[in-house]
Amino acid sequence: HLFLGLVLVGCSPGGTASNLVSLIAGADVALSVLLTTCSTVLASAITPLLTKFIVGSAVPVSGGALCVACAKVVLAPVAFGVMLNEYMPRLCKWVSRWTPFASVVLVSLICGGVVANNSSMWMGSSVVSAGALSLPALILLSVVLTHTMGFTAGYFVPKAFGFPERTARTISIETGMQNSALAVVLAKSIGADPLSYLPGALSATAHSCLGSGLAAFWRMLDSREGKDGSSSSAD
Repeated sequence: HLFLGLVLVGCSPGGTASNLVSLIAGADVALSVLLTTCSTVLASAITPLLTKFIVGSAVPVSGGALCVACAKVVLAPVAFGVMLNEYMPRLCKWVSRWTPFASVVLVSLICGGVVANNSSMWMGSSVVSAGALSLPALILLSVVLTHTMGFTAGYFVPKAFGFPERTARTISIETGMQNSALAVVLAKSIGADPLSYLPGALSATAHSCLGSGLAAFWRMLDSREGKDGSSSSAD
């Protein structure tokens, strides 16, 4: 069940926070928005197919149920938002002032609720050991490694194909930062075991911290190179 949760996190589209992180990192924001939009629209078909292919027979998952859940959770809200913006632009402009805050609150409630419902696993004698690590530590490590591999592959693969630095940073951020709340909602929608919600809930915090740290590192490199360049030109 935890494996299913990790797969759902990895197969989810890019998170909207990736656009802000791309801006901080000095990446290509336009490309970031395009990639997030495309991955979100394609998620209704691609996420169920990838999940079913990767999970296989390890965990019983209905591909049809997952596809319907993706359409309800991803495609329907996007289509509704596009129509609303087309026919009621004034209302959308007024509502848009509050939606970022509302999104943060809702994601926090979803992820916090999942962690709270599994609180017995995190405390006391109910903590199960999995080899050398406790189960909570193993879950957290798995989530962090999943995002770390996404950031790493997303950066070095484009660089190997000769793409510029800004493009490599953008793809790295889009690959490493996923719509974790969607993974939680999808796991609930298909009636999966509550344990499968945990990777998505922990992922929301993990990818935000990793992405922000990476963006800060790149920004520091850019500022240092800028100072070095200005010093050289002055000389």
